[in-house]
Amino acid sequence: MNKQEILDAFQFRHACKEFDSSKIIPIEDFEFILETAQLSPSSFGFEPWHFIIVQEKKLRELLKENAWGAPKKLDTASHFVIGLTMKPTLTKWNSDYIQNFMKNVQQLPDEMIKGKGKFYEEFQKSDYDLTDDRKLFDWASKQCYIALANMMTSAALIGIDSCPIEGLQQKEIDEILKKDFGVDNNKYGVSYMVAFGYRVAGPKPKTRRNLNEIVTWK
Repeated sequence: MNKQEILDAFQFRHACKEFDSSKIIPIEDFEFILETAQLSPSSFGFEPWHFIIVQEKKLRELLKENAWGAPKKLDTASHFVIGLTMKPTLTKWNSDYIQNFMKNVQQLPDEMIKGKGKFYEEFQKSDYDLTDDRKLFDWASKQCYIALANMMTSAALIGIDSCPIEGLQQKEIDEILKKDFGVDNNKYGVSYMVAFGYRVAGPKPKTRRNLNEIVTWK
């Protein structure tokens, strides 16, 4: 794949407002999209995310009332994803999740776990001032948006449309996720939704500022 093909994919990608409900993404293509989320980078490599793929119609219906940016996508998208972010219960420097992650996922020796853990503690307490729970959740949510961007880009590269959605009532959706999806609200909160499928109409031409307006070389 050359540079022009990659740029063509970025031109192809747009916030698709309505999908062709008769077209379903092949499972191998959607698994590819999910794998690009899995391989996405995150601060300290701690992967503070979880993704719920909502395919059941009755569950999609439950989301509509409190997700004002999603109804048409919920009705027509081939695949609909809820992006969850870990809460401080999991992401705080001294949580069991962080300690277990360094040991069992990153497979670090004890001495490195101790050093990295101390560095992560200082990062939260001093560098980024993440001692407030809301700040820590928002910081973790930023990591989840990296995975979102990668999913949308990888979809565009293989001709699949997407639409990121923040038009939702966060507290209400969290309650629905707890009641009807079995999500532990002490551990996870919603950051965004994203729909995938195939467009029914082409997008308008992209409007962007000139590159020299957004980039400064020194």
